[in-house]
Amino acid sequence: MPVSKRFSALLVASTLLTTACVTNENTGEREFAWRTAGGAGVGAIAGYLLGDLIGGNRTAAIIGAGIGGVAGGAVGNYMDRQEARLRQQTEGTGVDIIRQGDELILRMPAGITFAFDRADVQPQFQATLDQVATTLNEYRSTAIDIYGHTDSSGSDSYNQGLSERRAQSVANYLTSRGVDRVRIATRGYGETQPIADNSTDAGRAANRRVEIRLVPIRQ
Repeated sequence: MPVSKRFSALLVASTLLTTACVTNENTGEREFAWRTAGGAGVGAIAGYLLGDLIGGNRTAAIIGAGIGGVAGGAVGNYMDRQEARLRQQTEGTGVDIIRQGDELILRMPAGITFAFDRADVQPQFQATLDQVATTLNEYRSTAIDIYGHTDSSGSDSYNQGLSERRAQSVANYLTSRGVDRVRIATRGYGETQPIADNSTDAGRAANRRVEIRLVPIRQ
């Protein structure tokens, strides 16, 4: 596997972050480096989370569906309120919420979201996704990218398919709870975007995840 697909590390130690854009010396990708407010850890968020929306630019389609954008000066406050609501709803569930400028990432470990080798959302996690869907319906002026990931166990092709099915499963669930389909796009990354060491059980567990990226739609 190419080096550019093997290295993309994130150490999540706090939800209070200070940030800066850097270039990863291993991958050459643009990343979002952060340090916890207490200075306890440093990591990086892979460049794929900082790029354009997947599935093309959906802004025109979203606005065409009657969903308004947010005025430039109000975007920060809009995302602040959405972040606070999501943190309240997911507290204690195992979901990590990461703020990147005016974007939000909800990182959901597969261990709480899916059973082993399955792509259907576990019943015990549905209540959490219901709460997330409620907020997404309240804050409609955001595009939603959903990324699926696996660890390195199994073949590349199998992991790719599993990651795609899991991302689509979360998208389908949110849509079933009223979230506008035009706002959502999905992509599976298989095992190519690890955030931890695949040689350990804990690392593999961290790499099995689904991420929801929320990007504000600007007027």
